[in-house]
Amino acid sequence: MKLERKHAALLLGVALWNVVTFSTFAKNLYAAYERGEDRAAGYWIAHTVLIVVNFAIAGALGRLGWKAFRRS
Repeated sequence: MKLERKHAALLLGVALWNVVTFSTFAKNLYAAYERGEDRAAGYWIAHTVLIVVNFAIAGALGRLGWKAFRRS
């Protein structure tokens, strides 16, 4: 499958969206932790894993989008 410039732009846009939204989520999660919100350890672990996985997805999509953008 050949990725065109419009596909590359979509992949880069989704990667950027993931970075922006999950950076905000990480900042808010850290602020809640600093305020001392009483949550189970599983809550903090699950949300931290979610943030890390979404940053990895953003990296993969960004890399693929950048390669497609350069080739088109």
